[in-house]
Formats: sequence, C-alpha cells, structure tokens
Amino acid sequence: MYKDVLLAIDINEESSWRKALPTAVDTCMASGATLHIMTVVPDFGMPMVAQFFPADFEKKAMAQTEQDLKALIDKSDTKGISVRHLVANGTIYEEIISAANSVDADLIVLASHRPQLSDYLLGPNAARVVRHAGQSVLVVRE
Repeated sequence: MYKDVLLAIDINEESSWRKALPTAVDTCMASGATLHIMTVVPDFGMPMVAQFFPADFEKKAMAQTEQDLKALIDKSDTKGISVRHLVANGTIYEEIISAANSVDADLIVLASHRPQLSDYLLGPNAARVVRHAGQSVLVVRE
C-alpha cells in the first residue's frame, strides 16, 4: 500500500512522537515501506532576531538535532523496517512538505498538537501540512 512514509516530529516534544512513531512503524511494517523520520530546526525568521545568536548557532543546532534524532531512532522499536532520518532547517510546515516530495512519500504521519492545547485543536503546522501536502496525511491524536 505505501512505499515511503514520512514521520515528522519535534525532537524536543515527546508528544509529537510518543504515539505517532509506533503508528508510523506499524504502517510501514504492514506495507513493507521505508520510514523517513524528520525533524525541523526552525529558522530565525527576521535577520534582526538572528543577530542575537552566535554566528555558528545554526550549524551547532543542526548537528545536535541530528545527534538527538539518531539517538531517538536507536532506542525506538523499529521492528526491522528500513529507517532513514532527516534534519531540515526552515519553516516547519514548508520543510515537511518539501521533505515528503523529496523522498517521494506516499504518506505523511504527524501528531496533532502539543499537550497544552485543547484536544480538539489541530496545531498550526499540522493544519498547514494537511491543507497543502500533495500526499495523504495521517494525523495521530495525542
């Protein structure tokens, strides 16, 4: 059914992968798909904001995030499926859609919100991915 599944997570927010990761693994297991796990380091946005960070902050943040993502994957039960990881930098929903297109994903899996929000609310990045992605999107409720 699926060949490539993209799981988008916030490496610093367990609620973004606690239920979504096992769901994505089970989906890949059932269809023999490759799981692409990605996280996005948000960009600074305005140059005025960037001036308050050290010059190499972005490079260090990307390296640390990649290390953290690899560690999460290593400790996760991926049941022998093929897993790849990706760290992007930019606007979260745009990077998720770009990565889905880049890996030719059939399905995007992501969590619905952070825990402090109402159970009925779809987070802004998840909502944008649902609206703009060319792929099917599975939103896992927390």
